[in-house]
Amino acid sequence: MTSTPKTTTARAPAPVAALRIAVGLVIIGLLGFTYAGRIEVGDDNPFDFFGYFTNQTSLFTSLLLIVAGALSVRGRTAPPWLAVLRAIATSCMIIVGVIYNTLVPGTGSAPPWVSAILHVVFPAYVVLDWLIVGDRRPLPWRELWLVLPYPLLWMLVVLLRGAADGWVPYGFLLPERGIALLALHVVGLLVALVAAASLVWWASRFRGLPRATVQH
Repeated sequence: MTSTPKTTTARAPAPVAALRIAVGLVIIGLLGFTYAGRIEVGDDNPFDFFGYFTNQTSLFTSLLLIVAGALSVRGRTAPPWLAVLRAIATSCMIIVGVIYNTLVPGTGSAPPWVSAILHVVFPAYVVLDWLIVGDRRPLPWRELWLVLPYPLLWMLVVLLRGAADGWVPYGFLLPERGIALLALHVVGLLVALVAAASLVWWASRFRGLPRATVQH
């Protein structure tokens, strides 16, 4: 009589899980603080505030960190879909850091220290968390395309709104710059995103630091 072999699934250690929850809550609080500052100066349109890719992606990533941390605290392993969503968020956060610090440095109405956290500190933390903590499965390359729908939808909404009322979150997306230059920027961003996602997918194959395991 043979017994079914046991398999193990990794989950993050308790300190890592607690840190994820804390970081996620801090970033959400920071976004709330920044939005409150916009309200004080009469710029309280939530569609403007969350029209910025940085703000959207930071909120999305923070919620994923909190969910991942909460699952680990409860002793549960993350479902496969969460690893994919975290990979998408990590890829987008790389773009947030790279684009802000190269293409649009110093822009925006947020205080400099807020911009530094959202565009440097937080993206760096998210990337390090993905690289170091091995509680994610190796992602199949056939799922790489999943990184595209969210940014494409964001771009579509931004471009449609820019054509309708002239508001865009970033100057390089202004319609008056011309179709050719606009298309060049859009294609460049998508190429950069796929390159960032390829690195994230590749990094998912590394085991990372020792982690807790659950036997099945």
